[in-house]
Amino acid sequence: MDRLEALKAKYAAVTEFAKANNVRIDHLHLQDDKLFLQGAAPSEKYKNRVWDVIKEVDPMYGDLTVDLGIDSSIPEPIQTYTVKAGDSLWKIAQDHLGNGAHYPKIIAANSSKLKDEHSVIHPGDVLVIPEA
Repeated sequence: MDRLEALKAKYAAVTEFAKANNVRIDHLHLQDDKLFLQGAAPSEKYKNRVWDVIKEVDPMYGDLTVDLGIDSSIPEPIQTYTVKAGDSLWKIAQDHLGNGAHYPKIIAANSSKLKDEHSVIHPGDVLVIPEA
């Protein structure tokens, strides 16, 4: 395996995270014997998350050069959840927002489907999960 392919494989988690979270990768090539990644994230939050993934792969990242900007025209990804049997708004909020008491945020993010805490959810319903 050549150097470029080896580095792409090493940092595959970074490029997979980028694709899954609307982070645009404009260039991914070998430069000065390092993997060079250039692109743009939809916000500072997602730019920082890319860096978190990079540091999980290699805290020193000495074989990587990153030039990542912010392009606010890129939409932030929308997280969804498909309701399963036994779920409740409280449980979904606990699992995804860290506190069951935040279930009103889920109601607000799904106002076309949910009216209040008495709204019934069914297995298979797809709900938008807001930021915590």
